[in-house]
Parts: sequence; structure tokens; C-alpha cells
Amino acid sequence: MEAVPCPGCQQRDAELARLRQQLDEQAAELAAVRQRLDDLTKRLPKRPPEPPAKQAPPQDASSAAQATMPKRRPGGQPGHPPHLKQLLPPDRVQRMVPLVPMTCRRCQQSLPAEAQPGDPEPSRHQVAELPLQLVDVTEYQRHARICPDCGHLTRAELPPGVGRSTIGPRLAAFLAYLVGRQHVSKRGVEELVEEALGLPLSLGTVANLEQEMSAALAPAHAEAMAAVRQAPVKHLDETGWKQAGVKRWLWVAATSQVAVFVIHQLRNASVLQQLLGKIIIGFVVSDRLHAYDHIPTKQRQLCWAHVKRNLLKLVERGGQAKIVAKRLLDLHRQVFHLWHLYRGGGCTREELALRMLPLRFAVAKELGRGRRSRNRRVAKFCTRLGGLQDALWTFVKHPGVEPTNNHAERLQRPAVVWRKCCYGNHSAAGCVFTARLLTVVQTLRLQKRAALEYLAAALTAHRLEQTPPSLLAMA
Repeated sequence: MEAVPCPGCQQRDAELARLRQQLDEQAAELAAVRQRLDDLTKRLPKRPPEPPAKQAPPQDASSAAQATMPKRRPGGQPGHPPHLKQLLPPDRVQRMVPLVPMTCRRCQQSLPAEAQPGDPEPSRHQVAELPLQLVDVTEYQRHARICPDCGHLTRAELPPGVGRSTIGPRLAAFLAYLVGRQHVSKRGVEELVEEALGLPLSLGTVANLEQEMSAALAPAHAEAMAAVRQAPVKHLDETGWKQAGVKRWLWVAATSQVAVFVIHQLRNASVLQQLLGKIIIGFVVSDRLHAYDHIPTKQRQLCWAHVKRNLLKLVERGGQAKIVAKRLLDLHRQVFHLWHLYRGGGCTREELALRMLPLRFAVAKELGRGRRSRNRRVAKFCTRLGGLQDALWTFVKHPGVEPTNNHAERLQRPAVVWRKCCYGNHSAAGCVFTARLLTVVQTLRLQKRAALEYLAAALTAHRLEQTPPSLLAMA
């Protein structure tokens, strides 16, 4: 029986034949192109290939705007108010040299020695200079006498407060300030005192003075910690530290007038209890460290600056993380626009709370969208921040609460510089000295008081076993 031809099969076979012929033609063309490329490559001179040009990363609108702005020169900008030298008051001047003109500069006539009516007040020009001998050395000669009746030898006693120390309170305060505030090493202090002051000094003396000053500042440290616990608003932060190369943590709890530092081996809630007490009073401004989670959310204010840093890291990851982070960064910018408007007097606190309300809803919406993201890092960040989002808006409802923790970070900056220069401390006693000295110096700077005067007064009271001066006298 003769096979019946299939129209569909014939059409399929014809299409396959056409495609095979097309592939053969394309293969022949590709072989010709490759041959032509090889011929051209052989004619090129032998030289190393140039590296591909680097493409500039895409810039957002803010980056593009900054790139078009003219670069500022270093130093004071046009319109900046000048910082003129301040003259010392008359009680700080050791010598006054009056300079009186004798003859007129125009007609050469003699001028009166005394000031006449209409003469202006004299202009003042002060010159500061170091004396040839900077250190005032007092030698106590303890004479002894033999009793003519019993033959007993009696030697005179030193005055109260002199004791066994060979360094006076003001000089000891200066040395402690060099170490604890200006980050000078013990060997640096030894060299500086010998070169600048002409006073030989040993490393052991510097170390002993540190411990004596540490003991003298113990009451002030306790006073500062009690004041921070009772304060209505405090800023907390922590940074790394070292004790003989072992990891430690430098904590700070600060108000607008008091700052207390503690160096501890832990970074958990037990240190917070040591700083703030078992019952926390007032509001705490901090970052999102888990150690702060035991603080009630209604008493917390999360640092928006830390949140911004986290969002910028998500932007660098790209993809879905970048999309979510950019939306939240835009809301972050709007929040601080309103905050700066309020700080500048552009709106009242009631208007601030009213204008922040839509932003609160928008942030909650974006965090909810981020929690459902397939990106694990984005979902984790939004979930954790969403559970604490009430603490993002405490500054709107309560006066005195700041939206950032910059106050604590600025107070920690000298300690960070100290750590980078000296790598921390070598002993537990050195850590205690560091915490106490930073507490006193930074508190006095917040109160605009002289640190050296207080350090000298505290050490004098310690040597005389008297009541130390209050650290909060002006707070």
C-alpha cells in the first residue's frame, strides 16, 4: 500500500532544511570574520594593552549638586566673624609699662605728661612670656636638736599637707592634666618637665602622682555618677578600650552639665545598672545596642545618626536593600528638616508634633514593607527597628530630648584620641585613673570651669584629709 504524504511533515522538513542552510551560512561568515580579525591583529604593533577606563559610580541628586559646587578654601570663610585676641584683665598682668608721647608728631611741640580733657584712653598691647624659672622650689630644712637633759634627738615635722610628696598640688595637677587630657605619655611627661621646667623627674614619680590624683578624684567621680542617675535626660555611649592588650569598654553617661566615664570588661546591661542604677530615672538617648533593650521603650530615644549610618550601609549593598534604604533616608532628611526648623524658631513644639505625624506613619509603612523583603539583612533591620520605632519619636513629645547621641560621642572623642595614641592602659588602676580624670575634666569643660584649679584643690584636700571641693558647684 502506497504511503500517504503528510503535509505537516513535509512543511517541518522544509523548515529544518532552511534552518540548517542558514546556520551553515552564518558559520561560514563567522569563520571569515575571524580570519579577517586574525590578519588585522598580526599587523598591530606589539605593546601592552591599556587598562579599561574606570566608570564613575552613579551619583544621586545630592552628590551631583555637591560636585558642581565650588570647593571651599581651608580656613575662615567669607562672612565668618573674626576671633580676636582677648586681653587679660589687670589682675592677671604682672607689669604695666606706660608709654607717653613727649612731642607732637606734626609740629614737634612738647606734650603734657598728664592726660588732658579730651585725650582718649590708652590703647593696650600685651606681651606674654615665660619666666626664666617656671618652677617655684621650696626646700624644707628639718633641723634636729638634742635635749640637754635626756639626750633625746628631736627633729622638726613637715607642715601639714607637705607629707612625703616632692611635687606640689598645682604641678601634680598639671602633670595629671597632660596625661589625662592631652594624651602625653609618662615618658613624654618626664622629658617635658625636665626640658621645659628644668625639674628632673622619674617615671615612678609620674605613676605615683597618677594614683594619688586618682584617689583624690574618687569623691568627684561618685558625685558625678549620682548626678547623672537623677538627671531627667542622659546620653549613653560606649567605645572600645584596652587594658594590657585585653579588650575593655569605655562607657560614658552624660547630661548637659555632667559626664561620667567607666571602663568595664563587659558591654551588657550590668554596666548600665552600674551607671544608671536599678531604677532608671528620666530618658536615655542611645544607639540600638542590645544592652539598652531592658530600658522601657517609653524612656528611650534612639539616635537618628546611628540609624542613618545603618541605612547608608544598606545603600552600599544595592538591590532591594538600596531601594528600601533610600526611601527611609528621604524620610530621615524630612525629619531633620523639621527639627532644624523648630530649633531655629520656625515653628512651635505643637506644630512640630503635628508636622511629624505624617512622617511617623510613612516610616512605619516603610519599615513594614522592609520586614516583608526577601533580603534577610533588610528584613532583620526593619524588624528590629520597627519594634523600637516608638523610641524614634521621644524627642518630639518631651522637651530636652535630642534626636541624636552626638553629645555623648563628642565627649568620647578625647578618649578615642587617647586610645589611638597610648593604646589604653596597662593596669586596672590605670583604667580607674583614666575614667575618673575624664569624668572630672569633661564635666568641668561642660560647666566652663578651669580644670587645673579644681585638680589642684582636690589634691590639696586629699593630702590634708579634708572634704574635697564639689564637682557640681556650678551645675
